[in-house]
Amino acid sequence: MTVKSSVLHPSDIAVVGMACRLPGAPGIEEFWELLRTGRSAVERQPDGSWRAVVEGKAEFDDTFFGMSPRQAAAVDPQQRLMLELGWEALEHARIRPADLKGTDTGVFVGIAADDYATLLHRSGTAVNGHTATGLHRSLTANRLSYLLGLRGPSLTVDSAQSSSLVAVHLACESLRRGESTVALVGGVSLVLAEESTAGMALMGALSPDGRCFTFDARANGYVRGEGGVALVLKPLGRAIDDGDRVHCVIRGGAVNNDGGGPSLTHPDREAQEALLRRAYERAMVAPEQVTYVELHGTGTKAGDPVEAAALGAVLGAARTPDTPLAVGSVKTNIGHLEGAAGITGLLKAVLAVREGMLPPSLNFQTPNPDIPLDDLNLRVQTDLQPWPGREAGRPRLAGVSSFGMGGTNAHLILEQAPLVAEAPTDDTDHRALPVVPVVLSGRSVPATRAQADRLRAVLPHARL
Repeated sequence: MTVKSSVLHPSDIAVVGMACRLPGAPGIEEFWELLRTGRSAVERQPDGSWRAVVEGKAEFDDTFFGMSPRQAAAVDPQQRLMLELGWEALEHARIRPADLKGTDTGVFVGIAADDYATLLHRSGTAVNGHTATGLHRSLTANRLSYLLGLRGPSLTVDSAQSSSLVAVHLACESLRRGESTVALVGGVSLVLAEESTAGMALMGALSPDGRCFTFDARANGYVRGEGGVALVLKPLGRAIDDGDRVHCVIRGGAVNNDGGGPSLTHPDREAQEALLRRAYERAMVAPEQVTYVELHGTGTKAGDPVEAAALGAVLGAARTPDTPLAVGSVKTNIGHLEGAAGITGLLKAVLAVREGMLPPSLNFQTPNPDIPLDDLNLRVQTDLQPWPGREAGRPRLAGVSSFGMGGTNAHLILEQAPLVAEAPTDDTDHRALPVVPVVLSGRSVPATRAQADRLRAVLPHARL
């Protein structure tokens, strides 16, 4: 395969594999359908709270991952989910997990909660030999490295709500330095104990209406969501040489901290402006070329106006008044995934860039009076809109922001994958087959049958 050298940059990082388990979306295609059709997965829970939840978070194939039932029960479900998503992302990238053994593959995981430890301690469950490793969230990345026999960096990142986007940034930097040859990067967050929700409510962070009203006059806090995302990253040049499908390219980004302000948890406009300027300078992308930004966009009275002002100063001001910058937030669909929020917003942006469509941001009617959208040259993306790309003469470019409540900010810039010219093939010997066999495998008979059941659901007319 060949690509024009003019569209390749040595620092470009390719997204070659993806997996997710999100509210209303057990996989990548389901997630895109939820976004494309503008659906919300937020529901009122039996305890009366509003939340976007994932199904089956207690389920786990311990045998597949080499654990005993006793060990699996001691392991935080967030660690277990990250094992599953990491494996699925490698399969999506068409990489045999066993082929990575002994390689400098890095693992970077964003995680900020430990509700499971609260549950176990409250229940009076006896401590055993698996308790320490099972509850220590720092081991979330290490478990994947151990399972796959990886020798690259293995880091669990906690910078509060920006954890997972910071993890992606660190993974990209590791690949650029040659420290990692491939990177598995993820974010995970499960809401398991009511104490964590109560704590955020007492801070005034949660919306009593059960909606994220991002940039809207009704903005009064966020609703919690849960789930996880995993991506497989490679240097773009290597991905092309390997014949990988490149879903999107990460051009660059930056991380900083507010370094002060009205309070520990209040965002700072100057710091966010500095972050954006540094990110676009490092990525060698002119701010006016960006069409869309996936916001941190929590729908809070303090956060939204600061984020909008910084975007307007750096990206909005660089554009002509007749082409305002489109913005939106996945939190309006599936709530705020906190430690996994950044990579979830990144996944939305990757899919939008890949598919050439801007999905709608929900719950927007009247602009927040503290956000003068026209003056800032911004507009909230409220409908599904085609997004022309390289075919129309210019690649699609998007930004993704994520901010932690302690002031750690991250912003990444994405670009449409380069157009690849396939090598010519000889089709003279190809013959159409009336029946196409599908080979299934599993580590046990029940697992193989479960694989067949999943395939049957996708191919209802197949003879299995």
